[in-house]
Formats: sequence, structure tokens, C-alpha cells
Amino acid sequence: MTSGDAAQGVAPSDAELLRAHVDGDKDAFGELVRRHRDRLWAVALRTIGDREEAADAVQDALLSAHRNAARFRGDSAVTTWLHRIVVNACLDRIRKRQAHPTVPLPDGSRSDDRPSGVEPAAPAADHDTALLVRQALADLPADQRAAIVLVDVQGYPVAEAAEILDVAVGTIKSRCARGRARMALALGELRGRDTDHAPAGNHGTSETVSSGPAAVKPPPGGHDRRDQR
Repeated sequence: MTSGDAAQGVAPSDAELLRAHVDGDKDAFGELVRRHRDRLWAVALRTIGDREEAADAVQDALLSAHRNAARFRGDSAVTTWLHRIVVNACLDRIRKRQAHPTVPLPDGSRSDDRPSGVEPAAPAADHDTALLVRQALADLPADQRAAIVLVDVQGYPVAEAAEILDVAVGTIKSRCARGRARMALALGELRGRDTDHAPAGNHGTSETVSSGPAAVKPPPGGHDRRDQR
């Protein structure tokens, strides 16, 4: 940030903060993290499906970004670069546990060292649906899950999700389409099992499951991603 900007109270851009960090400013990277940590945490939690592993993935990713900031070429937004590092850290962890197919789901517990405000408790009426959606999302292949999280849960444009995952736009569209279809089938099966065990006369789980983006929206109160341009 220039002295003129400081005098006028103009906040530095993400790119300016990253350059200041590279130039030796001890506070710049911390400010960058404060701006985007909650979004990065939300993406990690939805992608990896486990609070402890998500926290570790974010920590690993931010350490990597801190150490390798000088390599940032500026050919994408700083937030895109940060999200790419976080998603890659999550996918690395998922690959390492492929021998353990059961994916732990967020349990709603909260710790003081975790970012706050990104996973508020859903109303009681929506709690069961939220758990079913999380289970269906956690059961997707990692590449489909990452695409669904970025596009349908966090609200990234397809083109930016493609940048983050370093794949073609068409690949993101294909992964989202396949992931939505798998989730629709999984949600139908899970709700069908709930109906089988429901008391007679309970028809609350008989609705049709959409295969579009609405089928994977986060629980009410979740954060959609709308970055400043």
C-alpha cells in the first residue's frame, strides 16, 4: 500500500498485500489470510468432509502459500491461487486415505482455533436434509466433489472453478453433471431408506430430488462465495 493510500484509508488489494509480503512486510500475509480464511475453510470442509483434516489442509496450504508467494505469477486472482493450493491440499489428503472409504462428516462441534461463522447450525426442520446432502457429497469421487463444492456450494463461476482446479471448463461442467446425477440417485436411496423406517402415514420424505445445483445447496445460513472483482 502506498503512503497516499494509507493516508486516505484505502485498503490494499490482495495482489498488493502479496507483493508486500514478498518484499518483507511481516503483517501483509496475515491480513490476506484474515480476508479469505473463512472461504478457504468452507471449501476445505466441504471438500474433505472432516473438520480436523480440513483444518490441517488449510494450515498446510497457507504455509505453502506463505513460503512460495514469490512464485505467484499474477496470471490469476490471488484468491484463485489460494483456493487452488487449498483444494490441492485437500485432494492430497483424500488420495492418502483412499484405503478408508468411509468419510467422516462434520459433527457440528466447534473449536476456538477454527474459523467461525462458516457452518452455522441448520434449523431443526432442515437438519436431516443437511445430513443427507453431506453424506451424498462425501460419497462422490474426489474430483467430482471438488467441482460440486466450488460451483454449486460456494458459488464460483465455472471458468474460475476450472482455474482453481487447473482443468478445462468442459471438464468442470462434466464433473458437475456427473456429480449431480450421482447425488440425486444417492439422495433418493437415502430418503427411500428413511421412508421405509418412518412411522405409517409419514410422507415427509417423498419429494422428488432435483439433479441441478439446488440439490447440493449448503444448509441455510451457509456462505456462498461472491468475491470482489
